[in-house]
Amino acid sequence: MPGEPQAMTLPVIIDIEASGFGKGSYPIEIGYYMPDGQSFCSLVTPEAGWTHWDDSAEQVHGISREVLASHGKAAVDVCLTLNRSLRGQRIYCDAWSYDYVWLSRMYDAVDLVPSFQLKDLRELLGDCERSLWHATRTAVEIRLALRRHRASGDARTLFETWLEARRLCRGDLLV
Repeated sequence: MPGEPQAMTLPVIIDIEASGFGKGSYPIEIGYYMPDGQSFCSLVTPEAGWTHWDDSAEQVHGISREVLASHGKAAVDVCLTLNRSLRGQRIYCDAWSYDYVWLSRMYDAVDLVPSFQLKDLRELLGDCERSLWHATRTAVEIRLALRRHRASGDARTLFETWLEARRLCRGDLLV
């Protein structure tokens, strides 16, 4: 009915950790968080030719080349898993210009195409949510008390921040 709050589908959030931010950087971990609480996280073994490494990025995410070599999965396997799990969906990230490049680099390396659309999380934020974002994120980070800066944890933090900011601003009925 007109005038009643509209229900909204909750977003799936993805996050990517990378070897650095410069030219030649590549994804080393991909994680997502779904509204039902399911999450996925995988380290990605660098493809041949992926050699860029920024020690300051490693200081942020805490993932070493040695950990990637021993625990990473092949890019093709990560791409196939993402395609199966996220097929046909819009998936949101907070650093679209970086994440798009890193995701494209991984899919291009294994001659696959994502079965989902990568979108900018900012598309879901109104002025009110934007104004509350940083304070809300800080509160969510304290509440969740995640100990590591990793992709699936960051995706959950982004989801919970979006949800809380949305609730504070709109009180929408969320489905």
